[in-house]
Formats: sequence, structure tokens, C-alpha cells
Amino acid sequence: MSFKRLEADDFVVSADAVSAPMWTTGNATLSEFYTSSVQEAGASGDFYLNVYQTGSDISGSAVQFGVAYGNKYGSGSQVYNLAVDGKTPSSTIYGQYQNLVIGDENTDFIFGNVTQSQFHAVSFERARFKESLFPGSLTLTLSGSAGDISLTDDSQYQVADTFNEAGRVYQLISGSAGTKTTNNGTTSDGYSAKSGSYGWFLPDIGTIVLNSTALAQPQISGGIAFGYSGSTEGTGDAGTGSAIPSVSPMSSMYMAISGSGASSFTINSQETITADYIFVRPRSSEFNYSQNPSFISGSTGEVLYSSFINSPTTYITTVGLYNDNNELLAVAKLSRPLVKDFTKEALVRVKLDF
Repeated sequence: MSFKRLEADDFVVSADAVSAPMWTTGNATLSEFYTSSVQEAGASGDFYLNVYQTGSDISGSAVQFGVAYGNKYGSGSQVYNLAVDGKTPSSTIYGQYQNLVIGDENTDFIFGNVTQSQFHAVSFERARFKESLFPGSLTLTLSGSAGDISLTDDSQYQVADTFNEAGRVYQLISGSAGTKTTNNGTTSDGYSAKSGSYGWFLPDIGTIVLNSTALAQPQISGGIAFGYSGSTEGTGDAGTGSAIPSVSPMSSMYMAISGSGASSFTINSQETITADYIFVRPRSSEFNYSQNPSFISGSTGEVLYSSFINSPTTYITTVGLYNDNNELLAVAKLSRPLVKDFTKEALVRVKLDF
């Protein structure tokens, strides 16, 4: 066996971004949405729901994403303790996302320069996406009593990415597949100065934060009147001890996502495939002799074949990569044997994906 030390310039690292459909169905678009009746009837159904691609009791059913409702003042869910106003699951969720997304429990969510105290968070099941969500692939169609709206992210319109504790942050705008809505030749973000943008697209943590206040606006103000406006100041309706309103924030958002034939959810995942290219260069004077014991006389140590003395020829079939302790780390097989003698040099490119 012959060895050759690799030099620094024999290594080249390459990285390629690869996108793929994220849903269990294998399609880029999800148009059917199901929840678990058990979860809806349970205590968590008022502030958190898992969404499936088929009935939750059917074989092959899997969670695609979860929807949670957060409210700074605790509106939308029952208080933990009747003696403590505003402390509800929705206020806990608001605080959790403050820490996860903003990294500061004292900083509110600002959607398009407008501070809001409530949101609906769509968190994708970790098994659905690989490294991150693919910016520019989002089309989320929501339905409300004021009509339908399609949302996408504004990644294609950003000169430089904005970052926070959760990584990259993009605003949600009216449009599809990363392109703004066009009306009469004019492109528009769709949202109003009163309510701000439609939320945030956070690809690095697989989350979409929807601005509930903007979506609850009438159509003239850029909303869809999706059914629940919540409480945005004071202690909210949680302070009375009967915090669940007649129209719950979870049922309203779930119906907005799944409520009509127009509803659909298109998005892809993305991952970076890193490849290490290693160039192995057998020179003309190298790797021309075989160390196979059958070529050597066991008694005298002489080469048994004269042709191997005067005109040695070998056939390279495998490249092994070793560390400094001569431990085999990787093996590359050639598609066909490579003839090697003193008149030939070779260049073998080995690709390692990881």
C-alpha cells in the first residue's frame, strides 16, 4: 500500500443551498387541514392547536405545523388563578416568543413600525423542514368574512437582511411566492399604517408570526376581518376570570387558514449541503508498483514477473483517506480502473458531502 500526504491546496470546500417541499404529502402546497378533536376539547385548545395533513386518527397522519396565540395582557384564555389578573396561557406564550424571537421580555413586537401586543404564531414541525425555511417560497392564503388574502415574505425586496435573536427577520406582505400584490400596475405591501405589517417571517427557527390586529381589520384597511380582534390594552378580558370570548382566537385563526376552498399553504424548506473536494494527484513516479504479495517470491524476495521490473503498470481502483495515525477515514471507489505507469499522471477528485 502506498501513501501520499495531502497538502492544503489539495482541499476545496463548496456549499450549495438546496430547497425541497416541506409537507409530508411531498407537495409544495398544502390545501387540506385537520386538527385533533381531543386537543380542541382539551385545556390547550384555546391557545394552541396542531394541524395535520389528514385526520389525526388516520394512519400516516403527521403534525405539519402548530398554531399558538399570544397576548401581552392575557386575553383569549382562562387565567391560571382568579386572584391574579392577566396571567394566562396566552400571556405565557407571548413571553415565550419574546425570549425566543426578540431575546428581551421587556420589548414588544413591532410589525412594520407599529407595536402590537398580540399575535398568532405558526411554528412548523421540526421534522418537516431541514435547516431553515426557504425565503421567497411562502404563499399563505387566509380567509375571513371580508374576503381572502395571500401573504408572502419581503426577502426579495430587502437590500440587507435584518437579524434578531431568532436569526433573519422578514416582514409579511400581501403577495405570493415572494412577490408583492399588483393592482392596476401598482405594487403594494397591502398593510395599513394603523396596524403595521402582517407579521414576521422567521426562516431560521421555522416560524411565522402573524399580526392578529392587522388581519382583523376590515378589507379597506388591508385586513380580512378574520373573526377575533382580541384585547390590546389594560388587563384584557382575562381579568374577569372568564377569559375565553365567544369567538376564540384559535378557532378564528384555524378557520382563516382552512375555512374556504381558496385557503392554501405553500412553502419550501432549505438546507446548505457542504462538500469537501479533495484532489489526489499521483505523479508519474508514484504508485507504479504493486505491493501485492503474489508479485514477490516468498523465499528470495525477487519480483516474479520481469515485465513488472522493466515496465511496471498498476490499476488504481480505490482511494483511501487516512489520518496521521494511518486510520482509514473514508474510501472513494473509481467508476473503472485507472491505468498508471511511469508515462502517466492522474488527477482524482474525491467529493465528501456532509
